[in-house]
Amino acid sequence: MVTIDELAEPLSSDAPPVLLDVRWALGDTEGRQHYLDAHIPGAVFVDLDTELAAPGSPELGRHPLPTVTDLQHAARRWGVRAGSPVVVYDATGNLAAARAWWLLRWAGVADVTMLDGGLGAWTSAGHPVRSGDEHPRLPGDVVLTAGHLPTLTADEAAELAAHGRLLDARAAERYSGETEPVDPRAGHIPGARSAPTSENLGPDGRFAPAEALRERFAAVGAKPGRPVGVYCGSGVTAAHQVAALALAGVDAALYPGSWSQWSSDPGRPVATGPDPR
Repeated sequence: MVTIDELAEPLSSDAPPVLLDVRWALGDTEGRQHYLDAHIPGAVFVDLDTELAAPGSPELGRHPLPTVTDLQHAARRWGVRAGSPVVVYDATGNLAAARAWWLLRWAGVADVTMLDGGLGAWTSAGHPVRSGDEHPRLPGDVVLTAGHLPTLTADEAAELAAHGRLLDARAAERYSGETEPVDPRAGHIPGARSAPTSENLGPDGRFAPAEALRERFAAVGAKPGRPVGVYCGSGVTAAHQVAALALAGVDAALYPGSWSQWSSDPGRPVATGPDPR
């Protein structure tokens, strides 16, 4: 995390961090327009659907991981340079920006942080915004390599649900199977525990304190030293859960295909109801 004050000073320096605006939400296709209307000065827009994911398919899910080559091309367009700090944000408590945070770290960029509270916290603190498009100060030159953070296949997620702890980061009603707005089947991976990503945040859109997160995750059996994995609908908000778990001192693997991949495979079992089964 980086706070508003911790961002404001270096942002006005001669060597500001690379600042990325990752406005995206399920069902809202106007992320770029929101950015053009108002963003933190110096921020470059990142398109989650096209730059932080490969084309979706039933076999891979709605937001498969991009190839390292494609991600590197995008990161250079954003101005990411070797050794340069990167700060990501959005307007929804970092639920989308966490995807950029996780992907860049997965690809070997060590100094990536999220702006706690995002755009709302920035404007609430009285800082200015800017409209229109922006381009990076310097061309990017970063070289990316895959595999710096752990991931899960569908088989590995099933194994973790049975013998470790697999967390479902979607809303409780999607976990239980009461509703399913986008994917083929309703319910959850058998054995997974419900831990909605929204509960990582306080009312102000900032992450909950580390101790509160530790207690929250311990209550569903996600503790330091235990194998933990996370999935959501398509691997986006699961990255937010990985970040929250890290704040709580718990390392976790991400299942990129998530429910969109699992539910598209008729050979995969589905459980319903509010309790793990």
